[in-house]
Amino acid sequence: MTTAIDAPCLPGKPAPREIWGQPRGLAYIAFTEAWERFSFYGMQALLVLYMAGHLLQPGNIEAVWGFATFRGGIESITGPLSTQALASQIFGLYVGLIYFTPVLGGLLGDKVTGRKRAVLAGACLMAIGHFLMALEAAFLPALGTLILGAGLLKGNLAAQVGDLYEKNDSRRDGAFTIYCTAINVGATIAPLVCGTLGELYGWHYGFGAAGIGMLVGIVIYLAGYRHLPPENEAIERGDKPSLAPGDGRVIIAILIVLSITALYWIAQAQVWNTYPLWLRDHVDRDVLGWSVPVTWFQSLDSLAVLMLAPVMILAWRKQAKRSTEPTELSKIAIGCCAFAAACLLLSIGQAVAGDGQVALVWPVAFHFLCAIGYLYVAPIALALVSRDAPAAVNAMMVGAYYLGIFIGGIGSGWLGRFYEPLGPLGFWMLHAAVVASGALFVLLLRQWLVSMLRSNDTRARH
Repeated sequence: MTTAIDAPCLPGKPAPREIWGQPRGLAYIAFTEAWERFSFYGMQALLVLYMAGHLLQPGNIEAVWGFATFRGGIESITGPLSTQALASQIFGLYVGLIYFTPVLGGLLGDKVTGRKRAVLAGACLMAIGHFLMALEAAFLPALGTLILGAGLLKGNLAAQVGDLYEKNDSRRDGAFTIYCTAINVGATIAPLVCGTLGELYGWHYGFGAAGIGMLVGIVIYLAGYRHLPPENEAIERGDKPSLAPGDGRVIIAILIVLSITALYWIAQAQVWNTYPLWLRDHVDRDVLGWSVPVTWFQSLDSLAVLMLAPVMILAWRKQAKRSTEPTELSKIAIGCCAFAAACLLLSIGQAVAGDGQVALVWPVAFHFLCAIGYLYVAPIALALVSRDAPAAVNAMMVGAYYLGIFIGGIGSGWLGRFYEPLGPLGFWMLHAAVVASGALFVLLLRQWLVSMLRSNDTRARH
């Protein structure tokens, strides 16, 4: 991480207005993302608990439109599933598709609609999807609408962060750290608001609050519209930007990096999937006679990121001054190791507890180790993709960043079936091994990836 420099001034264009040394548009994009994540994580914090504890129970599930056919399709592949395993599988499919569709949405933003229109359309669809969640019968259409909306919004909004900077602007990594911090602001508040409303007062109050959050995000985005980066001029003329020689090898290298990050996201996705069930059943959540709501731990997960982000940024700046800052690929490997250690911590806590309840200190420590892993993986990989992806397919490749989370979501749902037969101790050890293998792959492929990512233009070090 390096210190900020003056904003780039493109030929013939005035210098953009700044806030805290960053283009003004970054603030509007970040706040839009914060509210979008509030809506997303607010619903996600409740989803597995809602399905396992209410929607999938006999007497309720029969009223959901098309669910018998939907369940039959899933179990034709997986075999018969318990209620808990079915909830985990549906969650994994939902999260996986949420992070797969940004590739297609980014392609539309690159080639057809432009990024701003794609973001607005996606935000409106997501708001509709959240409000549909209040209707139990419309559960499947609600999930489908949310998936389509996220596909249009995610890649195109993140790509606009990169559009604010020239490729050699050293503020880019910092901008994506700010962007990911905004994600965690929304993710911290969401379970406290939506999760508390859903757990204590009624599921549909939580889902409705998520929809309101998305409407706030739309208002903020429209308020800052004039400060956002301009659309690709080729799209405005109706032209289709094309790839340049050498772009293919860069795309291949980026996709390999994203495949490695998928191993991290498989473990991380369990924080929102099987982990809440483990908290509900195996952790002593009593504090002075009051039981901490399960969804509050998701807030702690994001709060830990917010608390540690300034520490990490300061540490990287000091390392940069001494020329000892880890490269992007090295940071990703470090993050995978940190998250593997976090999963091992849960296994140790379960082993110490034996047949009793796990002490609260173990999940609390788990979330702080998770935060270190997140800060070394998520914003760093996103900044790398934004900088190195070819201009002709930049939003699509930023959307492809979410393919790692797509694979992670699908993988977490698939692994969720082993929670009951393995038990918590073996289950978390399995995830520690999965995410640790990501660090191993980075170390094995690092030199080859560096050579592939460096093209003929000026690029930052890797």
